[in-house]
Amino acid sequence: MSRLLGSVRARATLGATLVVAVALVAAGTAVLLSLRSNLLGEAGTQAERSAREVATELAIGTPYGELSLDVDDRPLQIVDEEGRLVAASEDLERISGTGVDAVKPRPAPAGDDADDDSDDDDDSGESLEAGEIGERITVSDGSATIDGDTEDYRFAAVPVETDRQGRLTVWAGAPLSAEHGAVNTALTVMLTGFPLLLVVVAWVTWLVTGRALRPVEGIRREMAAITASEDLARRVPVPGTHDEVARLASTTNETLAALESSVERQRRFVADASHELRSPIASLRTQLEVAAAHPELLDLDGAVEDTVRLQRLAADLLLLARLDAGERPADARVDLGELAREEAGGRDGVRVRAEDDVTVAGSRGQLGRVLANLLDNGRRHARSAVEVSVRRDGEAAVVAVADDGEGVPAADRERIFERFVRLDAARSRDDGGAGLGLAIARDVAVRHGGTLTVHDAPAGGALFELRLPGAWSSTDSTASTEEIRRT
Repeated sequence: MSRLLGSVRARATLGATLVVAVALVAAGTAVLLSLRSNLLGEAGTQAERSAREVATELAIGTPYGELSLDVDDRPLQIVDEEGRLVAASEDLERISGTGVDAVKPRPAPAGDDADDDSDDDDDSGESLEAGEIGERITVSDGSATIDGDTEDYRFAAVPVETDRQGRLTVWAGAPLSAEHGAVNTALTVMLTGFPLLLVVVAWVTWLVTGRALRPVEGIRREMAAITASEDLARRVPVPGTHDEVARLASTTNETLAALESSVERQRRFVADASHELRSPIASLRTQLEVAAAHPELLDLDGAVEDTVRLQRLAADLLLLARLDAGERPADARVDLGELAREEAGGRDGVRVRAEDDVTVAGSRGQLGRVLANLLDNGRRHARSAVEVSVRRDGEAAVVAVADDGEGVPAADRERIFERFVRLDAARSRDDGGAGLGLAIARDVAVRHGGTLTVHDAPAGGALFELRLPGAWSSTDSTASTEEIRRT
């Protein structure tokens, strides 16, 4: 069963068929009940009409022998107040449901005066005058045998007050064969038509769902082909239906594009990292090989510089790898003014101007790395000095690092934050670094919910502005201090 219902198409078809089946059964039951109720009501009306016709004859004094008791071969009984049968249909052989099972009239006992109780109320409490027919009708179901034929009937009892016989009750029956026949016919039609209708519903649902899910199958096949070929440049087909399936295909293509971009970025990162690592490793190996052959030619300072450079590059690559893996920063409170002073210490020509209590939530080590990279970049391009300012700006904490160098061209202000990018191609790797400092700084800023942008500095150089969500203390101090550190 699980394999049979293993597709959305099969489940949709089964669900639609079951819903229609339940609806058809409920509607069919309501129709049958309504039909039966109407037919029973019509039979009761016919029985009442027959009883009133006989009651009318009794009211005008028609003798029993002249009454119309054998019209349409329907059972009729006339019962007096004592429950005795005083007249009945001629061919009536058996009857039930009227309260009087007798089929042959019985004469009243001698001396019985029917007029003595003619003014009394009947069992229903309805008072009638002589020649008056009662309005309260009693209806019941039963059966009767007439001339050898037995059928079910609906009986109606009509009271009538006569001059000589007193209170009489006329029981007349209407056959229920028409009701049974109509209900059985309707039931047969339903039992025959419902299965055919359910087959049609299932077939139409199967076709419609198959057509609706055809684009989904196309998307699945294309995704399987992309997985097998590992070609992320391929895209799934987008149907022109502008429905949920089309939106699914569009979202899938957007996901493939983002995945392709991420993989391509990762490949470039690996290639650039391999290229950057090759130079210091090759230089260090050459120096060690020369030293092994000629110890007197060992350049110890150069070997140390290459080793330090290699260590820094490896640390940068590891940090970028952690950031790409989605490492969440710590939630410690960091005073940016104090952190800026710590990073500026030991660097020549760096001036720090910071407001008090400019705090943020994050990793002190990573934020310190951002400031260190910005300061190293500023000192590398400054002519004389680098200025750092820490301030509040509404709900944001702002750290600005400005230098008096040549600045960054407007066309390159986003490109410099890409990994392994150096604007000066002729600059040596030893002086210019690996091109990872600003990329790391922006990635860390984004991980902390902030931004890092570059503008023109007032002194004509570059102004790097770091904005982070503030985490102020309860004491709101706006005092500012200025400190100039030179070593």
